[in-house]
Amino acid sequence: MNEGTNGETSGDWEYWPLRLPAGLSLRAAATQLAIHAEFSGWELSRVLRFSDGSRKVWLRRKRTNELLPGLVT
Repeated sequence: MNEGTNGETSGDWEYWPLRLPAGLSLRAAATQLAIHAEFSGWELSRVLRFSDGSRKVWLRRKRTNELLPGLVT
């Protein structure tokens, strides 16, 4: 199932693919992923590294029924 343009859902999890360019340092990549984890609740699910040095990562988080966290519907 597709949700939006990039997000996918599977059972109790939703997934978000993210492409990291080849020139991005390991520290910068880790910082970017930490920001997604801290502020949006994502965790690292899978990493695919390409021969050009770029990476595609899949982040996942538990699905919620809320449209916007913190708001009562």
